[in-house]
Amino acid sequence: MASLPTERRSADRAFKRVVVGGIKTASVSRDQMGRLMVGDCQAARRGGRRPKLVFAANGHAVAMAGTNAKFAKTFQAADIVHADGAPVVFASKLTDAPIPERSATTDFLHDAAKMAEAHGLKFFLFGATEEINAACARMLNENYPKLEIAGRRNGYFNGDDETLICEEINRSGADVLWVGLGVPKEYEFCERNRDNLTAGWIVTCGGCFNFAAGAYKRAPEWMQKTGLEWAHRLWREPRRLFLRYAITNPLALFLLLTRTLRKPAS
Repeated sequence: MASLPTERRSADRAFKRVVVGGIKTASVSRDQMGRLMVGDCQAARRGGRRPKLVFAANGHAVAMAGTNAKFAKTFQAADIVHADGAPVVFASKLTDAPIPERSATTDFLHDAAKMAEAHGLKFFLFGATEEINAACARMLNENYPKLEIAGRRNGYFNGDDETLICEEINRSGADVLWVGLGVPKEYEFCERNRDNLTAGWIVTCGGCFNFAAGAYKRAPEWMQKTGLEWAHRLWREPRRLFLRYAITNPLALFLLLTRTLRKPAS
């Protein structure tokens, strides 16, 4: 089967979507993700553009979308779904437009910060504890001194606060909103509040703030490249993650093998 149609963008930013594990995923590199971010945010500044929802596909998301109709529908609202997990990249090799590389949100945060510095884009950090959120902002300020953190807020709130939170984000003038509220809460928040926000990009980022702040340690590079980062996390947090991985990993593997659109027969 052929891949889904190419996005209608300028030639240097055009990309294809492929179905991997049942999820329409963008076949883009990290560099191209950054260029898409810049172009979309600049267009949003000119007005008349809804924010782009940018979601992450990994084994956990694939498993949830395959078993939870509500979550799957939320995922369909995304404008760009990128390959946060290495297994998604591996499975995409069965398609006619393989994803060139993994775009782990933890890495892409740094790519995005560099491009935001160069193009004057502003960030808003929303999620995690107050301590972690503040530490992430400090890290970004130290490493990317020209990057403007327009605002930040921890991820603890109730439903009645959402209108005020959106107003706070809009007042900041942020171009890129990073939402780290955990799965599925962050995806649902983004979809629910998309039309209440004015940022160019709204990006789900899971526990990214914890990694950026140094509270969580990344797996060795060889484990990241071979799709075994989950094993490193399990080793570090067995009580919290054992049951989740025991259920989601086999299911994700099954879905990646059975719900990925393959190449046409030669």
